[in-house]
Amino acid sequence: MKLSLENIKNLKQKSDNLLVKKACNYVIEHWQDYENKTNIFTDVLHYGCQSGMVSELTYYSETMAFYNKFKKEINTLLYELMEGCGLFDPSQLFRDKWDKEDPLANDTTNQNLLAWFGFEETLRSIGQNFEVLQEKI
Repeated sequence: MKLSLENIKNLKQKSDNLLVKKACNYVIEHWQDYENKTNIFTDVLHYGCQSGMVSELTYYSETMAFYNKFKKEINTLLYELMEGCGLFDPSQLFRDKWDKEDPLANDTTNQNLLAWFGFEETLRSIGQNFEVLQEKI
């Protein structure tokens, strides 16, 4: 599929996943900021949310609210990725960034990590729909 604003809007409209809709909104909101539209995806996926590129996921209050709002979708992503990789503990995926004393992600650190993970993986998944991005992300 061709990377176009219309196709992003169509993906958003067709999806019943709230996290997909949120990530599509991010792309739509930043569309005019980029001459090379692939960089909307590659910049976030290269530098990560931890870089502050996604301004609404900078502070703990924002990432915790994001995690709690999209908890179901993020947990589904996490489960599918861990199952696909044969992992049984999030610390195997996130290594030393995962707070092992908070295995249920009830506290700030792990919720922050999962919010970033959820947004980045959803953006990656959306990008995979477009030929121009398939080899870049």
